Amino acid sequence: MKSPPARILEERFIPPTDDLQQGAQTAQATITREKRFDWPLRYDAENFVLKQIEAFLTGNSFAAKLSKRMRDETGTLLIDWVDYLVRSEDEEEALRNMGFSDDPLGLTLVRTQKTLWHPEVMLPRVILDPAVRSAAHPHALAIRVDNLADFIAAQGIAAEPEGEPLSRFRRIIVSVENDTRFEVIERRGYRGCVPGNTQPGQVESIHQARELWKTRQRIFNDDTEGFRQTQALLDHVIALLGRDLACHVVFSEERAYWERRNRAAQIQKRRQDKLGLGWANHDHHTLRCSRTHFIDLMRALEKLGFERRERYYAGGQAGWGAQILEQPVEGIVAFCDVDLEPDETEIDFSRQALMPSKRLGTIGLWVGLHGESFLDAGMHHLECRFDHDLLREQLAGEGVVTMKPFSDFPFLK
Repeated sequence: MKSPPARILEERFIPPTDDLQQGAQTAQATITREKRFDWPLRYDAENFVLKQIEAFLTGNSFAAKLSKRMRDETGTLLIDWVDYLVRSEDEEEALRNMGFSDDPLGLTLVRTQKTLWHPEVMLPRVILDPAVRSAAHPHALAIRVDNLADFIAAQGIAAEPEGEPLSRFRRIIVSVENDTRFEVIERRGYRGCVPGNTQPGQVESIHQARELWKTRQRIFNDDTEGFRQTQALLDHVIALLGRDLACHVVFSEERAYWERRNRAAQIQKRRQDKLGLGWANHDHHTLRCSRTHFIDLMRALEKLGFERRERYYAGGQAGWGAQILEQPVEGIVAFCDVDLEPDETEIDFSRQALMPSKRLGTIGLWVGLHGESFLDAGMHHLECRFDHDLLREQLAGEGVVTMKPFSDFPFLK
């Protein structure tokens, strides 16, 4: 389960005479959204999805075998990978009563289909199809992986994906059994379900942007100059690809940089790659930043399309807080940590510059030792979705010792 994702705000033309009033309304709506700290537990919606997955597995042997391998070999559950379900339109009223609503970016090939999502929790989308008869199980279930070619090779499947390589949305139909269809998809800066062709020169631009970000200078004598040069490079990458695709490329490379420096990550990635899955089960990316450059980090993420969600404060004794942001198209969540003084917890520290502090707190000390996450240090951690106890047991068998959970809540470990 997760806290509310960033809402998608509709852009519309406002007559000039209404600019001030509309600006004030927009600012207030933004503040209200960002100050929402309610993290609801929607067990009704979650249980519905879990029962749907269970019913689907009884009729699709390929998906059932893969689900078992996911659990046994990676410590993950099938729900950690499911992107969408396809159900009859008869389910619409029940889904809306559980909190599902229209997905403004959930485009489909068939106009009569309707995509619903749950804006308050991390659950698969549901595509309602009037051509599908009502049944106890979903007509189709799709999981998302990082790279379809890797999945096809790992699973030994003879299939040709819909959608061109490196395009926004690609899909293969893996298994059709007992009125169930098991699909596997990959996405790049896109939230809909319509395969599309790449634009002229786009493939070359993707390769160029990926190489630029992979090989960028990370170590500088002065971090201010480092942020300046990195912001300029980021502008270039966005000019090559557009905002959403640039976000996809940048964070793919940030995960790779972090993985090269983390033995536990390398072990778990190998386990997931054995099934052709990649890191598509990521939940959030954590970046640590100095007080001096926190606004610079926010500006970089804003360029990539991130929207502010809630602000988090770890408490007076901890001495640090975080601004949580989400890129709603790419589906990436960023936790950005920074040292805070007690009197700074009520200010918008993501927009208001923080004054130098006389002491180093938890975050400042880490940055002092390792560097800025956005520069030489890389991410502090990548949080993914797993069966927590099972994964700890499996990693122990690989020689990876894990810390005690910071929470006793079964839904937050």
